Amino acid sequence: MTRFKPSLKNRLCLALLAALQAANIQAGVDRDLAYPAPDAEPDAAEIARQVYFANHFYAFDNFSIKRRGKTLSVLVNKSKGGSPISTAVERHLNNNYADGDAIRSRDLAIFHSGNLRGTGMLITEYKDDEKSKDYMVWLPRLRKIRRFAQPRHEDAWGGSVFTFGDVTLRKPDDETHELLGKKKMRSCLGMMEALEGKLFRFTGRVPERSCRQLDREVYGLKSTSKFKYWWYDYRISYVDTESFADYRTLYYKKDKLIKIIDRDWGLVNTEGEGDPRALFWKYWYGVDLRTGQESLAVIPRKVVDFNSDLKKSFWTERTLRKIKR
Repeated sequence: MTRFKPSLKNRLCLALLAALQAANIQAGVDRDLAYPAPDAEPDAAEIARQVYFANHFYAFDNFSIKRRGKTLSVLVNKSKGGSPISTAVERHLNNNYADGDAIRSRDLAIFHSGNLRGTGMLITEYKDDEKSKDYMVWLPRLRKIRRFAQPRHEDAWGGSVFTFGDVTLRKPDDETHELLGKKKMRSCLGMMEALEGKLFRFTGRVPERSCRQLDREVYGLKSTSKFKYWWYDYRISYVDTESFADYRTLYYKKDKLIKIIDRDWGLVNTEGEGDPRALFWKYWYGVDLRTGQESLAVIPRKVVDFNSDLKKSFWTERTLRKIKR
């Protein structure tokens, strides 16, 4: 059998195609990502990009989970057989940077209770995808700002089941994606039973498990990590076919289910107008099936704000230095 040997012209074309593909692989998701046309059938990679768009609130110039009187968002962690431990937190994300600006977004988190009380964290993400995020942390006891290297994807966010990869770091190109088809959601989302429907500090009454997703049509998206010897091999997400809200993500290692994250989403444009991806989180629930640890992030609707008139100077070191313990 004669082996096909491409001509010089073909080799140059193949090399150019490979370079373009590599450029696409390295490219991140930007705010100008268009919503799919009504008659389009997005492929797996496009669905992953749309999910990233929704989770990073790119439909908004800025997005805040702020403090309203005594009401705050709360992150609750509970070990198997243990008692819930909570941390109140506010978060402000700014996506409104000019095309020529090196910055893609800035994310400010301020902790209001627990061991992290008075701590602030400012994260800068750059448009250059080869550049790591910049982390500045305000340490209240020292009254100083320290710069830290970008955490690892697998590090726990606030000691929770949620990792930095789950919350912010993982990009669509960190995985390969496969579309498993469509189906309807047939079960309610998970919830920390110890707190379900009960009054809790900062949040008021903890919501009951959400069933609003029942019978919603979702994509099944299988995402396999490109990282070697990773803590999971692949994950399967149930993604709303209209809004691209990822309601549920199942993590597998050696084909064994090891972790579940459920997200209850709210729609900003309740009249059906505007970008369907203009969403906000109501709560996250996660459980590590290997350890039994549970985590719950509750975001009351009254603390959610978006497209506010905050100036860009709010997302600077000056705000960190003003944090009161």
